[in-house]
Amino acid sequence: MTKQRILTGITTTGTPHLGNYVGAIRPAIEASHDTNNLSFYFLADFHALIKCQAPDLVHQSTREIAATWLALGLNTDNVVFYRQSDVPEIPELCWVLTCMAAKGLMNRAHAYKAAVAANEEAGEDTDFGITMGLYSYPVLMAADILMFNAHKVPVGRDQIQHVEMARDIAARFNHHYGEIFTLPEAVVDDHVAVLQGLDGRKMSKSYGNTIPLFLEEKPLKKHINKIKTNLLEPGDPKDPDDATVFQIWQAFATPEQTQYMRDEFAAGIAWGEAKKQLHALINDQLAEARERYKMLLDDPVHVERELQKGAEKARAYSVPLLQKVREAVGIKPIR
Repeated sequence: MTKQRILTGITTTGTPHLGNYVGAIRPAIEASHDTNNLSFYFLADFHALIKCQAPDLVHQSTREIAATWLALGLNTDNVVFYRQSDVPEIPELCWVLTCMAAKGLMNRAHAYKAAVAANEEAGEDTDFGITMGLYSYPVLMAADILMFNAHKVPVGRDQIQHVEMARDIAARFNHHYGEIFTLPEAVVDDHVAVLQGLDGRKMSKSYGNTIPLFLEEKPLKKHINKIKTNLLEPGDPKDPDDATVFQIWQAFATPEQTQYMRDEFAAGIAWGEAKKQLHALINDQLAEARERYKMLLDDPVHVERELQKGAEKARAYSVPLLQKVREAVGIKPIR
């Protein structure tokens, strides 16, 4: 029986935060121990260049994100964990797919349309500041997915369009050149929590409201104390479903702990006490992984070795697939 191929990309910009952990990393780590599927996890460092032109930041982020996944227990023997830039077949496939991607399709990409709208609102030229990296980002994402003929691509709702674009490009290629690519399917897990940040909005680097994943105990406490709350006094019943403190608690707690805190909110727990207990819960859960993370940052050779091991595994799939693509489009030795 053919295993389902599942592919997940992690953009190497910034430091991983609690929202990344709850929404993407934790479920992916759990899935990495499932031998029924073949999972591909990659560090999307080419994608990082679209938004970030600071070399040191891209490099440091790659190091931190790789160390994070390894520290949290990713089973690299059971999955393919690699750096995008270590698989040269991906950018080559990206060009082939660019030649099949309709410009009209790219014009409809949400990120491009948002950038154009922002320019028009500001009275700028329509394409001011928009690079071809931003414009053709969906083609590179299509290459990431189609390179390994992924069946399923877990994404947030804002990324569904990109998977559908990859599917459209693959279908067009297959129509012209024969059945080379699997048509991928976007998978959205509505049960995965989307964490709120310090200000109550979605936790996001772009909002500057994140809680970094592996903060030491005291800085973690300072960040948690910054979580926005209302003016209800100790003793006043509080609505847990309208509180960021409770929402983050729920993402880390057992069902019993969640019910306990819900009861505490009804009884009027003080915000300071709720934050104190939240700090203890998160700190306790992440303490061991945090120590492993620090050890991995101090041992970059080990991290690099794991990535190279993953690149070798990835290229066992990408090299023969690209050879098929080359043959299909007529790029082959003259005989």
